[in-house]
Amino acid sequence: MDRLFTVDEARALLPSIVADARALVAARADMTQLAHDRRTAGTSPLGGIPELKALEARIEDLLSGWARQGIEVKGVAPVLLDFPAVLDGASVRLCWIEGETELRWYHRTELGFAGRRPLP
Repeated sequence: MDRLFTVDEARALLPSIVADARALVAARADMTQLAHDRRTAGTSPLGGIPELKALEARIEDLLSGWARQGIEVKGVAPVLLDFPAVLDGASVRLCWIEGETELRWYHRTELGFAGRRPLP
């Protein structure tokens, strides 16, 4: 999907994104612990293969939900999302990273995360 977001549109999505990101972080932590426990001890109090597959499916569902909305998933640890946009005639990405409570950053598309600047 080649969707372009306005700052207001992206900000309006943020409450659901933060909730979904919390769910992803919890699933990511459980999946990591379960896999580690199974690798090192052979078992995990979090379950076995079915639970691991369920966690993987939950994470994939969250990621694909964002992608269906036109949001670009740039990372999962930490969660890093970009919203394609145009500011002052330039192609940019409105940028949100796990832990932020507001959408306040952007970067030119070609510069990536290292080019982050506060939104005007």
